[in-house]
Amino acid sequence: MNSIFHTIKRTGRISLRKAGIGLLCLTVGLSSCDDMLESDSTRQIFDASLDSKTDSMFFAYGIMQAMQQLADQYVFQGELRGDNVSTTVYTDNDLRQLYDFSATASNQYDSAYVYYRVINNCNFYIAHRDTTLLTGSTPVVMHEYAAVKAFRAWAYLQLARNYGSVPFFTEPLTSISQINNNDFPKLDINGIVSRLAPDLEQYSGYSVPNNGGGNHAVGMTNFGSTKTINPALCYIPVDVILGELYLESGDYANAARHYTTYMTSVSKPVGSNYATGMYNAITFRSYAQNQKVPDDMLSNASGMTWGSIFAPNGTQDIISYIPMAVNAKRGTTTVVPKTFGYNYYSTRSSTDELYIDEIQLAPSQALQTLSDSTTYYYFKYVPGGLPQQYVGSAPLGDMRLANITRRGVGEDSTKTWVQKYVNGNIILFRNTTVYLHLAEALNRLGHPDAAFAILKEGINQQLLDSTRTYVSAETKQLLQTTYPFLSNTNGSLFPAQTATNFSATNWGIHRHGAGVTEDGNYPGRSGYQFDAIVGKKMEEINKTFNLTVGPTAQDTLNAKINAMEDLLCDEYQLEFAFEGTRWYDLMRLARHKNAAATFGAGFGGRWLAEKLKFKNPVVNLENPENWYLRFE
Repeated sequence: MNSIFHTIKRTGRISLRKAGIGLLCLTVGLSSCDDMLESDSTRQIFDASLDSKTDSMFFAYGIMQAMQQLADQYVFQGELRGDNVSTTVYTDNDLRQLYDFSATASNQYDSAYVYYRVINNCNFYIAHRDTTLLTGSTPVVMHEYAAVKAFRAWAYLQLARNYGSVPFFTEPLTSISQINNNDFPKLDINGIVSRLAPDLEQYSGYSVPNNGGGNHAVGMTNFGSTKTINPALCYIPVDVILGELYLESGDYANAARHYTTYMTSVSKPVGSNYATGMYNAITFRSYAQNQKVPDDMLSNASGMTWGSIFAPNGTQDIISYIPMAVNAKRGTTTVVPKTFGYNYYSTRSSTDELYIDEIQLAPSQALQTLSDSTTYYYFKYVPGGLPQQYVGSAPLGDMRLANITRRGVGEDSTKTWVQKYVNGNIILFRNTTVYLHLAEALNRLGHPDAAFAILKEGINQQLLDSTRTYVSAETKQLLQTTYPFLSNTNGSLFPAQTATNFSATNWGIHRHGAGVTEDGNYPGRSGYQFDAIVGKKMEEINKTFNLTVGPTAQDTLNAKINAMEDLLCDEYQLEFAFEGTRWYDLMRLARHKNAAATFGAGFGGRWLAEKLKFKNPVVNLENPENWYLRFE
């Protein structure tokens, strides 16, 4: 087989006004294997049979094709309403309207239909797939069956994030009468989780299908290079989507449980010196471009830089992505790279010519300020001493933004091009997503020290040492039992990086851009310490919102949890900028701040409005009703 994707086409008509519960017409055609989800067949199958061992794979690929068709909208809806991007003179009106919250039903990037197309195709597969087929005593299709249910859950999650309450159905709609005569309940995220999560629980621990295994060439890109995709990365693991559903609905214990299951039982270690899901390639740059380097600074660079995640054909750290076609003849293309100033589909002969002047979206001042104000920690050169014993700090900023942007020089000095989309793919989840969302859940469960550990040094065996005084005995026990990363069974999967095991790479997430944050065998060597960093964030919050922390120990803990959540919010911005997640992170955190009511029931709305006031939104973001697009 020359390509992993055979052809499947789904067509639909929009009903329920703009939302459009798409009428399902199954179209299956087996075309050249050089195509990536190409749709050129007109052979329709209205009573498709899904009772063979292999044919349903083509229907799964059809769902992936529907995912391609919503990819651009996913990115723009998630980024334009957040604080990562700014508009330019070239920004089109649809993007501007998303940016300032004035989007109407006519906006080309506001369509519930694209999500319902995925849902309806999943419903058809789930209703008709024969799950009793066996090879020997092994069920043939259960991993694929579970993966399709995960697709459906992801699509409903996006609908709830964007529209609040949405029509919910799990039967396939194949006739006009089913659509016009519907009485579907409208469910918010809590209702959706209560309907979908119990069914998905039975598939916890399942890995995704690996249709054919390995990477597959799907066509030529710029300058004749070959684009490859990994079929396993086109699926969403059940435990990841369950973690996301529970986290969104505020069920932190179940969210942490499924993130733990994914990292300990589903994601596989990639080598004896690698912790599950963490890679040596996700490191940091030794210093920022054009910054003065301290005289006592040793180079901290090792291996490839963090930005290699986003290089053409890069798969480091990626759990799930939507691979877009290499040209319009081969399938669905994307406008996202070009919107950020990179012409992925150019046939020019020079790399420089791939970067265009008509940049529509650029890094925001808010993102640049956060990046520039971040302290960088580095190994110091000390005559006669081991560099691992000495860590200095300097106001060099976080390295991640510089690592995934290209700055103009001379006449173009005001221009910045974002390079996260030079691969023409849309990333949905990374291992880093799981770790940071686990930190968010653990923090809200009352363990801000565990959340900070994930930023500082990662979850590893050394957290159990008596030297880790910032991690409470209760949290250490939690990570061995309730969330057993460091149990006797799993502990070897998460080795610490120490002076005697320096090749282990279970690093803290903040180290991706801020240098030497962990302590290793030398406690206190790095200035990135729990009490100092969380305390500073508490002071910033109190000053911004004119707050006073109550007198009790619980008041202090609640304030620490809120501050730790803001540190995670900063980390999300540095780590995931431009990937389409920012607005959803902000909205989720605001909603949970409202629910916690640490500083009053409406604090989350105040917090969100403060974050985005520089955009001059046309609605009052203190009101949660204004967080959603209109479902029409």
